[in-house]
Amino acid sequence: MTASAFGSAAEPITVDVWSDVVCPFCYLGDAVLQQAIEQFPHGSVEVRYHSFQLNPGFAVGEAIPAADYLASSLRMPAEQIAASHAQLASRGAQAGLDYKFEDSFMVNTKDAHRIIHLAKAAGREHDMVFRLFKAQFTDGLNLADHEVLADLAAELGLSRDDALAALKSGAYEKDINADLAQARAYGISGVPFFVFDNKRAVSGAQPVEAFRKALDLSWQDRAAQPA
Repeated sequence: MTASAFGSAAEPITVDVWSDVVCPFCYLGDAVLQQAIEQFPHGSVEVRYHSFQLNPGFAVGEAIPAADYLASSLRMPAEQIAASHAQLASRGAQAGLDYKFEDSFMVNTKDAHRIIHLAKAAGREHDMVFRLFKAQFTDGLNLADHEVLADLAAELGLSRDDALAALKSGAYEKDINADLAQARAYGISGVPFFVFDNKRAVSGAQPVEAFRKALDLSWQDRAAQPA
């Protein structure tokens, strides 16, 4: 009997992901990670998402065009913003993503993270993360709007009323704060950030080979452990 059949090697490899739904690199990183998992021939992989806010000080409930935010807060010239978006859209298309940056908004994302935690409790965490990314970067929806967030939850079969109640009450605050505290403990200052089996990290929207290597090394670690 080998470790590949029993013991720790038979358990799913865990990938803890810190991301924010207004981060275009997080959307791309998520898609490329999924490609790597699909290519991974050894056992299963469990992806666990954790809250991170790129702009925690952004006014709650407000929404402005993302390009305007970049131009004003980061003082980026319009040509630089357009070039960056075009390059990222090209990379995204290769991963099956349809970026429409001209329609996206900058918002405070804490309420979106509440909806992710709500979905997690129902076993639909990744589906919710992906739907929020698509809403942000393809559909041009305002993720600061509670009605929009409740509609997205309902799309996945979650209770719309429960979603609105969670948003109104500020639910999952402790869970969000715990995610943020863990990010600080790891020294995470930017996202996406991926931690494989609590041992090795990949930062940024890396090529699929980087994620495959992290998965392969995690598997080798598991296989080397005694059953």
